[in-house]
Amino acid sequence: MSASLESLVTALVPQARSDHVLKRDLTARCSEILSSHIAQSPETDIGYLAASIKQNLLNASPNGVPSLKFTNLLSRLLEQPVLSRKHASLLLLRTLSTEPLSTARNHAALPSLSAPAASRQQHPPSQNAAPSDPYSAPNGPKRKSKADVLRDYRLKSDKSHIPESLLLRDTLYLLQGISGKYVQFASFKDPDPNQLVFKDDARHVISSSTKTLILRLAEVGYLYMRVDAFVREREGKAGIGMIEQSLCHHLQSQLTEYYRLIAVLESQMSTTAPDEGNIDTGMDPREQETGLTLKRLDVWIQEWRLRMRMMSVCVEGARETHGGALVNLIHGYADNGDPFVRKFTDQLLEEVSKPFFATLHKWLFSGDLNDPFSEFFVAVDPQLSHMQYVQQSSGGHLAGDGGFGGLGEAEDITGDRESGLKLWESKYRFQKEMLPAFVGEAFGRKIFSTGKSLNFIRYSCQDSDWVATREKLSNTGGTLKYSDIAGLERSIDNAYQIASRRLFDIFFEKYGLLDHLLALKQYLLLGHGDFADQLMESLAPSLARSANTLYRHNLTATLETAIRQSSAQNDPPDVVRRLDARMLEYSHGEIGWDVFTLEYKVDAPIDTVMDSEAMVKYLKLFNHLWKIKRIESTLSKGWMRIAGGARTFLRLQDLDPEWHKVRITMGEMVHFIRQMEAYCQLEVVECSWKVLLEFLQKKEGDLDALIEAHRAYLDRMVKKVLLLSPRAGREENMLSQVRELFSIILQFREATDDFYNHSLSESAYRDSEKDQERGIYTGLGREPQHGLHTLNGILSRVREYGSTFSEKMQTLVQGLQGHPDLDCRFLAVRLSFSDFYKSKREAQQKS
Repeated sequence: MSASLESLVTALVPQARSDHVLKRDLTARCSEILSSHIAQSPETDIGYLAASIKQNLLNASPNGVPSLKFTNLLSRLLEQPVLSRKHASLLLLRTLSTEPLSTARNHAALPSLSAPAASRQQHPPSQNAAPSDPYSAPNGPKRKSKADVLRDYRLKSDKSHIPESLLLRDTLYLLQGISGKYVQFASFKDPDPNQLVFKDDARHVISSSTKTLILRLAEVGYLYMRVDAFVREREGKAGIGMIEQSLCHHLQSQLTEYYRLIAVLESQMSTTAPDEGNIDTGMDPREQETGLTLKRLDVWIQEWRLRMRMMSVCVEGARETHGGALVNLIHGYADNGDPFVRKFTDQLLEEVSKPFFATLHKWLFSGDLNDPFSEFFVAVDPQLSHMQYVQQSSGGHLAGDGGFGGLGEAEDITGDRESGLKLWESKYRFQKEMLPAFVGEAFGRKIFSTGKSLNFIRYSCQDSDWVATREKLSNTGGTLKYSDIAGLERSIDNAYQIASRRLFDIFFEKYGLLDHLLALKQYLLLGHGDFADQLMESLAPSLARSANTLYRHNLTATLETAIRQSSAQNDPPDVVRRLDARMLEYSHGEIGWDVFTLEYKVDAPIDTVMDSEAMVKYLKLFNHLWKIKRIESTLSKGWMRIAGGARTFLRLQDLDPEWHKVRITMGEMVHFIRQMEAYCQLEVVECSWKVLLEFLQKKEGDLDALIEAHRAYLDRMVKKVLLLSPRAGREENMLSQVRELFSIILQFREATDDFYNHSLSESAYRDSEKDQERGIYTGLGREPQHGLHTLNGILSRVREYGSTFSEKMQTLVQGLQGHPDLDCRFLAVRLSFSDFYKSKREAQQKS
């Protein structure tokens, strides 16, 4: 590079060609210049340099044409791959454009570059000194900025801006909801940040940009006024819920932090603000650089603008909602994509949800509902809130609490005792609209069931081990809070399982629920076959009489006798003593078979599962099965009578065809009743009992699941045993046909009894005639014509009932074949095995 410099110096300074000393000095001076950083920018950002050049071009030519040309030339320069130092080239052009034209290409001044050494040593380059501005001419005149030019213009026109310090003072007032001197709210009662009043005078104005900035800042003051008004309103209002009080407390703490910020901003506000008598003075430039300005205030207040917006939204929502619905409303903002909004919402929910979790903890671990302001998603029915279980305390006094069940014997408020099921299902209600979303409906249902179960255990079951159970429940988890949702779910699951298991143990171990269910199956559903046979044999003579001649104590004594003479005597005494015989309400002409029924008495808390509606269903099933048992017993006795008499005294050759028809018809009836009995007992009762028993052995779910399983057990039996149809208006068509068949069978049995008696009399008469022929006189006689007339009437009745039974059976089988239930269709197959009734109907149609 030194050879190039020598060639350059020789070309530009002719004297250096002959003077070698001058040539060496100039070359050394050029080397120093090239190695120095004088008039060079440490910034190598070509974009920044291009923006500076365009700004200078716009200042020189406001029409923008030179700036546009420069942009085009710059883009072409950047696309050239030949030039490697594009920034240095652009900087050189920028420097040349700012130098005076008189100094350009002044070759005579080049020797002056060799300045005296002393001058160079007086100002050594400093490493810490700030670099000089490369974009300003070192010797050129200082230009005025646009702001200075605009200020000078307004001073000349006697109309200047209001100093920013005064506007800053008014803006701080606005942030506190107070109108200032130059900026005021349009209405104090209903302030609107978009409707500010700016007080201009004849000599001073507020620029539009400043007004826009003040409008942005006034929004924070407007939101502050709304939040502060809400907090003050709730402080002096009675009946405010705990969750809303917690919200007001958190808002007040946020406003306290806001007051601290305002105090800090006031301390940073410039103290050199002009007084109102000398408004044109303006602010010191140094104060503008270091003090508080409107733009800096906007930056300071940016975070609080978001906070105030969130608090304002919560305030508006709290006016229309309360309790869990308010928590749910706030939780809706937790899914916001803005991290600030999400964090603020989480902090707000952490504070606001504390009363909710306190009520939840009380309900979940003790079964008590402490909700004086109806904020929880569990509500108590006011009509049933006074219904309490009372139990004898250790001190001899009756102590009660808001639990399930009716009243004790010592006190009766309503005079009527509500059933346990009604109190279990209706006293406490689940309010889905009050359930927070972070809990979820599934866990909400578990919480609801857990609290009800604990309340039921505590007040209805009178569990003596409740203290140990409560301690175990309390240790399942720590403090419930919003920030630990996973821990909350674990606590809910553990409490639900423990409470449900405890409740099942009480029902099955303490109160013997399984024994009661089994007793209902054995007695009311006639599961004890020997007991049913013994009871029917003992009661048959009494039940054949008129209903008004029966007495309950006689029925009860007969029932006790049947129990002692059957396997039922081995059942637990508590089960046997609940069984009772009674008569239903009867009308004129009814007999004992129509009004007799068995009754199984249940009390609290078993009546929660075996409620009155369930006992009505058991009664329906017993009446139907009792009728089947009666028909089966009647046919069995009739068949045994006919079969035995045929071998001994019914040797009448002319009546043998009629007796053959009677035996065929009775065989059909016996097949029908035995298939019905087997279907009810084996296909329905036993299968349903197996499903219920499997559920009980698992001990899964809660009391609601147990009640639902028992209802499904009963509904299945009622539907299948009574052959009910799901078709509207035709539910009991099959049942009516079966009962008609029962009536026909009883009438047929009466006709066959008459036929049997007539045959017996006829056989005795014919035996007496033979005795007379042998010379033995028995004294028996009859009216031949009267006997023939009676026989024809009896045979016509037997044929009529037999044909009617066959027709009704065909109709029943056809109806069962089209029944929606599969078991009922299988019953039709068993009743008409090998299509017996179908073939019989086809034969009748052909004949």
